[in-house]
Amino acid sequence: MEDRSDISAIIEKGCHFEGNLSFNGVVRIAGTVEGNIYSNDTLIISQEAVINADITANIVLISGNVTGSIKASSRVEIKKPARFEGSITSPSLIVEEGVIFHGITKMKDKI
Repeated sequence: MEDRSDISAIIEKGCHFEGNLSFNGVVRIAGTVEGNIYSNDTLIISQEAVINADITANIVLISGNVTGSIKASSRVEIKKPARFEGSITSPSLIVEEGVIFHGITKMKDKI
């Protein structure tokens, strides 16, 4: 079972959100989001998630389906069975074997 003590917000599977989301702290998304997402901390995109959004966060961890632009000030990790299509700007990018990745990356020291 997942420890949720450090998670500030959760959008569960079955939830659908359209618009701008802004969070302080760690966020986990397992539902569907269309729009823009901002977190000053970590964004966790679960395997069930479907995201069509521009994302700005410190750390972005992806296991689900994401289409859009990501700007991460620390790192982006994409783990199997994730599917990503878009652009990533980050000082660090980790893509696990088995991930479907269609996009471009820009490595920057600081964003």
